[in-house]
Amino acid sequence: MILDLNSDLGEGSGQDAELMSLITTANVACGAHAGDALTIWKTLQLAATHGVRIGAHPGFFDREYFGRRELIRDPADVWADCVYQVGALSSLADSLRLKLTHIKPHGALYNLAMRRDDMAKALVEVAQRFGLPLMGLPGSALEQACRGTVPFIAEGFADRRYQPDGTLVPRSEPGSLIESVDEAVSQVRDLLSRGKIRSVCVHGDHPRAIEFVRQLRATLTALGIELRSLA
Repeated sequence: MILDLNSDLGEGSGQDAELMSLITTANVACGAHAGDALTIWKTLQLAATHGVRIGAHPGFFDREYFGRRELIRDPADVWADCVYQVGALSSLADSLRLKLTHIKPHGALYNLAMRRDDMAKALVEVAQRFGLPLMGLPGSALEQACRGTVPFIAEGFADRRYQPDGTLVPRSEPGSLIESVDEAVSQVRDLLSRGKIRSVCVHGDHPRAIEFVRQLRATLTALGIELRSLA
């Protein structure tokens, strides 16, 4: 079995250099919720050094809330915002002879696209524009919108708790984050047993991200799972 291990980077967490040496795919912030041109450039250089594949991580232009506040936005505005962000990242990547492998929306935009058909469709149109797959939750509105249009990469989370319907517990609720390494590993094993995910995420801004990723690598390797980018 092949499994991708991804993390959202270029967001100023201070852990990027070490995480980049442990993961197989980096979702790079595109300058909206976090990051800027220089940060993107340095993140891409790190990825190139470690042979890590890169995806675009566009979000709402809302730095105050780190892109994790649901804004009232028209799908056409979301489309334009994301084309702008992915286009900028793609151009910087081209300068290093790197190619994007996918798009993964960030924060509130991610959550909206998982449950709202109009937001999911807007992101599919962005993905079509760049010829890239989309990453998101299995069984979501985004997965449905991708069918027959663009490839979909089903993602699971090691550091976030789930609701019964398969969506993520909102960060505003107590206990939304997993803080125990053992619980994170157990959750990933459970997700894999269901056979629905192809990539596992550990957020780059999680306080224990490095510890989580190291233990996940050890456990998954011991189970005979090959950690490799899906690209």
